[in-house]
Amino acid sequence: MSTEQPKRAVVTGVGVIAPNGLSADTYWKSVQEGIGVLDRITREGCEHLPLKVAGEVRSFDASTLIEDRFLVQTDRFSHYAMAAASLALDDAGLGRDAPEDPFSVGVVTAAGSGGGEFGQRELQKLWGQGSKFVGPYQSIAWFYAASTGQISIRSGFKGPCGVVASDEAGGLDALAHAARAVRRGTGAVVVGAAEAPLAPYSMVCQLGYPELSTVEEPDRAYRPFTAGASGFVPAEGGAVLVVEDEDRARDRGTAVRAVVAGHGATFTGASRWAESREGLARAIRVALDEAGCAPEEIDVVFADALGVPEADRAETLALADALGAHAARVPVTAPKTGIGRAYCGAPVLDVAAAVLAMEHGLVPPTPNVFDVCHDIDLVVSRARPADLRTALVLSRGLMGSNAALVVRRGDETAR
Repeated sequence: MSTEQPKRAVVTGVGVIAPNGLSADTYWKSVQEGIGVLDRITREGCEHLPLKVAGEVRSFDASTLIEDRFLVQTDRFSHYAMAAASLALDDAGLGRDAPEDPFSVGVVTAAGSGGGEFGQRELQKLWGQGSKFVGPYQSIAWFYAASTGQISIRSGFKGPCGVVASDEAGGLDALAHAARAVRRGTGAVVVGAAEAPLAPYSMVCQLGYPELSTVEEPDRAYRPFTAGASGFVPAEGGAVLVVEDEDRARDRGTAVRAVVAGHGATFTGASRWAESREGLARAIRVALDEAGCAPEEIDVVFADALGVPEADRAETLALADALGAHAARVPVTAPKTGIGRAYCGAPVLDVAAAVLAMEHGLVPPTPNVFDVCHDIDLVVSRARPADLRTALVLSRGLMGSNAALVVRRGDETAR
């Protein structure tokens, strides 16, 4: 019988393009200080819509980061993804040079809305000027898989590639796909999600979500786990990680920043928030089992934090169901209240924050939230120092997906 230990999937690179920072370092500085950047939406054509507040990525100049030939083919959501991928690859020490074995590196992204801004622009040309004025890239730029394709083409990666076309929880599911590919023998996977939902067509589509907050005061629009919870506000941006075989990473002399230890996923139906209690609890248990992790080992929880009273209550109860008495003691945080929910990008940003939190020994606060009305130890006001070895990241989608991911600190050995 073979005694060979299974491969471990580890995080070696983190890249972030978010409303509060255009790198992992600037993102973390804002997150650890609890800075909220939600503000009035300024995108052209959105002024008359009832959605007034969101997390915009400002001061992002795609032309300084991405070659022109890719810019003309792609939507803003792919610009964010490609920029974040470059940052993650640089962080992992892989850079932009073509890999020695292009089949050893894959790409997996998640997308909830695709390239709505690009698609709207081309369709307006179709109806206003005629079919001859529609560019050839309309056929690919809006597509959910566009970011995966462009990252792999740009960097010459020919390993296993894919896309999770899902709602919010798809960000965690993509990480699970990447980790499984690594355990099966792929050297590394560039994985993550970035969204760009702040364009007129995309925003009109979102107005159909009853969970969307239309509160006009930025510091009151997104306040989960409080009596004043009125829904969530959207955000753009996201994060990309390099997930790699641990032995390969150590052979390269690259620091192991975290271990992707366990994942669980379930489905309970669109907007059935009371039922998400059972589904989320099940996902947590599956993730813990895969990680070989006892509930008491969870040192911090990054909550889904939808901001809908029924959903917030279901999440609190799911934690109690899955973690038992430990649920009332473990620190819980939701940094996304300061930047908004970037759909599939939101939980990947939380994973990036979890990696950084474990490295710095700090639980970041939950911006704009003070009067917590649920039985959880939600960290508010300021960061809390803590010895963080294991983090639990949660996500639920508006269409009914639930996911949980267990991440261990990079210097933690397998248990």
